[in-house]
Amino acid sequence: MNTEAHRPRWKTLVAFGIIYFVWGSTFYAIRVGVAEVPPLLFAALRFTAAGLLVYGWAVATKERSPHGREWPSVLLLAFLIFLVDYGLLFWAEQRVPSGIAAVILATIPAFMALSEIIILRTQKLTVRLAIALLLGIAGVAVLMSRSSSLGGLLGAAAPVDTSGAVALIIAALCWSIAAALARKLPLPASKVMSSGAQMLAGGIMLAVVSIARGELPAFHPSKVCASAWIALFYLIFAGSIAGFTAYVWLLHHESPTKVGTYAYVNPVVAVILGYWLGGEPLGPRTVIGALCVLLSVVSITSMRSKAPRAAA
Repeated sequence: MNTEAHRPRWKTLVAFGIIYFVWGSTFYAIRVGVAEVPPLLFAALRFTAAGLLVYGWAVATKERSPHGREWPSVLLLAFLIFLVDYGLLFWAEQRVPSGIAAVILATIPAFMALSEIIILRTQKLTVRLAIALLLGIAGVAVLMSRSSSLGGLLGAAAPVDTSGAVALIIAALCWSIAAALARKLPLPASKVMSSGAQMLAGGIMLAVVSIARGELPAFHPSKVCASAWIALFYLIFAGSIAGFTAYVWLLHHESPTKVGTYAYVNPVVAVILGYWLGGEPLGPRTVIGALCVLLSVVSITSMRSKAPRAAA
């Protein structure tokens, strides 16, 4: 029997809507949260809660927990993805508009391609790939450039904060390395269990570093406004749990190339929401830089067979 023919189309549309629009909106939700709560602590609250829920669900449904060599793999990926990548993203969004953060993180497919060339050795550097990589680099350069001549050409919009942009580039690089390593490391067969364990471990790591940085004394729950708490619950349930569920479901029912299209829809959603809801600037610099990055992503993902990343 052909199960594809009997699968309701609305389920596919809802799942794509979640990974397109919910994941794209998480960048603005992060900005709202870090305006009220120290960044690493806010990230720790998100991923510890989401990790407990996903890991607990996996245990309740009799999925096998990580064991033996799988735990070191889980901890390594948790360090790269949640502590470094997400930790830097939450920290950077205190300095960089949420839409621009999404655009810079959209360079992950470019770093993924480099990881496949250097680490996995499953891809060769072709002329098309080289041009796509250079286009992505050019887009980030436009966003960061402090050249007076370029600034005159692109209008009065200020360049992106350098420290925030560098943090985001490091975050994108770490995610790409983690994604490449995930194909080689021993991990639980269940994607739900693997993701829940990584999120939980990453949330604990973020909490430890947050406490070490002295963020806890600066956190006063009674002084945090309602919008920040709403953003946190949105990130936990919509961004992490619903987004992850939709992503895994789509990977089992649609081609990886189609699923990977979220990589260039998310930044567009994030830029629009940041502009409409957060009053973030949307000048020529942002538009040109974003177009360069998105053209690079489209070119790279169209020549790849697997989706490059997970959600913010």
